[in-house]
Amino acid sequence: MRIGIIGGSGLDNPDILKSPRDEEVHTPFGQPNSTLRHGEIAGREVALLARHGRSHTHPPTQVNYRANIWALKEAGCDVVLATTAVGSLREEIDRGHLVVLDQFIDFTRRRDLTFHDRFEPHTPVHTPMADPFDERLRGLCIDACRELDIPHHERGTVVTIEGPRFSTRAESHMFRAWGADVINMSVAPECALANEAGLPYAALAMSTDYDCWKTDEEPVTWDEILRIFQQNAEKVTGVLRRVIAALE
Repeated sequence: MRIGIIGGSGLDNPDILKSPRDEEVHTPFGQPNSTLRHGEIAGREVALLARHGRSHTHPPTQVNYRANIWALKEAGCDVVLATTAVGSLREEIDRGHLVVLDQFIDFTRRRDLTFHDRFEPHTPVHTPMADPFDERLRGLCIDACRELDIPHHERGTVVTIEGPRFSTRAESHMFRAWGADVINMSVAPECALANEAGLPYAALAMSTDYDCWKTDEEPVTWDEILRIFQQNAEKVTGVLRRVIAALE
């Protein structure tokens, strides 16, 4: 089995692979946002891709999600594990907590949402999306969090906004009213495209802030997101290692 990893904010250039080597990849949808870094974790073959580029040069809207997912599929990956920084929309999801996402709300506006720019005659493709995150992968993530005694939440709905700006207070309160638990700028359409490509996908989210709905907190800033993620990055890599070791 080969595992694809999409590293999000704070995990763009991790030193977690044994015997790493880089590969330039081209796809029918253009170039991915970084080279593929091949290597091993827990004796398993891994292909790692930095979602925003190794130096975080690609804003959320300009990420080539189609090329990223296509590159991992063409590399022979059987599953995809993604990491992402999120803002918390719930009091109980504190900074540094992990959330094993189970639903998303797509509030993006300007992204390529499908691999199918056109349908073949009489063969439309409509991908089921009721439960977009793979339950087996989610279960392994939850088990790993428990084993490592990491504060975590076994379910969570993420709302993905376009970015790169953060939410207004009115938007933040609206997303809470919709039932979203956390907010970010990347899981949609990435998760949907993985489903369309037939790749089981799970996302491990780290809460880094309280967005801006919480009036007794300072509104979110990029510097604060990065600080919290870097302080807690070992939690994420620890869970990834356990999940990869458990995959068969």
